[in-house]
Amino acid sequence: MPLAFEIDAYQIDLSRIVDDVFRAMLGTDAYPLTESEDAGADSLTAAVQFAGEWHGALLLQCGARQAAAFTRALMPESQPAHNDEDVRDALGEVVNMVGGNLKSILLPGVVLSMPSVVHGSDYALHICRSNAVKTVNFTSDLGTFSVSLVQVLRDDPGAEGSHKRIVKN
Repeated sequence: MPLAFEIDAYQIDLSRIVDDVFRAMLGTDAYPLTESEDAGADSLTAAVQFAGEWHGALLLQCGARQAAAFTRALMPESQPAHNDEDVRDALGEVVNMVGGNLKSILLPGVVLSMPSVVHGSDYALHICRSNAVKTVNFTSDLGTFSVSLVQVLRDDPGAEGSHKRIVKN
């Protein structure tokens, strides 16, 4: 297993996969941005983790307004006014679809966890051991959001017991 993952090399694939999922599931294109926008205090972060031959995580972060717009596009019968169960389910489904498509280009034998969703901005997420992080910011007709791909560097001998904070608003 290689020590380092060429995470930057996957930016094009990640951008393509996000756009494909947004077009297929939400009926809108998603374009990479060069600048980032703060999701605000009322943000949501959905995550899935990869395990097996490759270890890491995929995070999708957006504001509550964007999450509600994603929900209405994914489930037209749902008209969420706030962060409800439909919003959390929709955001979890979007990150799960992006993660599932990304899994197909990672090493064979990689499995995907169930999605989880965090609401709010007063938290810190730590991925144990050394890792590499690539964040891509996107815009769509439904709003802006960011997607972060994290790789756990399992073969780094100095990584034991180290932690890296990757999300804190």
